[in-house]
Amino acid sequence: MTYKRIQETIRRQLKGETKQEKQRLRERLYEYRQQKTSVLKIEKPSNPKRARELGYKARQGIIVARVKIKKGSGKHTRPKAGRRPKRMGFKKLTRALSKQTIAEQRASRRFPNLEVLNSYWVGDDGKTKYFEVILVDPLHPSVLNSKELSFLVAHRRRVFRGLTSSARKSRGLRKKGKGTEKIRPSRKAGIRKRLERKRMLKKKYHK
Repeated sequence: MTYKRIQETIRRQLKGETKQEKQRLRERLYEYRQQKTSVLKIEKPSNPKRARELGYKARQGIIVARVKIKKGSGKHTRPKAGRRPKRMGFKKLTRALSKQTIAEQRASRRFPNLEVLNSYWVGDDGKTKYFEVILVDPLHPSVLNSKELSFLVAHRRRVFRGLTSSARKSRGLRKKGKGTEKIRPSRKAGIRKRLERKRMLKKKYHK
């Protein structure tokens, strides 16, 4: 029952339902803004229930890092050489990756000997989004002896191969069946397959 109340308190704090909770949320975001580095190792997760749902355990070999990501599509320089107007723009260009996946990749680069297990949102303000990333040491004895985490030994650099939960979501791999014919194994592979098929048909009919 106590654990349930803790989770209810965390939920109210993250949403800022009452005046007190809004004030606490503002204080927490102010604290987040003070971190000098974009990736900061923290002692324990801000949302314990969500972290445990995603595989976090309070044991050796597992850490949590808070990552801040700027909102928006990033900076794009205007082309110096001539272009037709269609290709000249540098505004309204969207990123190919979700902000959560970018946060996971930055955390992985900050701790190169660790693997990203999962991540979750903890807050955002006018300029920045904040995520907490769960990182695991795949060669630590406590991880090697774990049935749930030992698979990370064979899955190195999984965050850069689009194998984390948020990356799979942005790749469209949460769905199966009708409507997903061009998604697997990847969108680019589907494009290559269709181009190759067109090329073969052209060769066949031009002989």
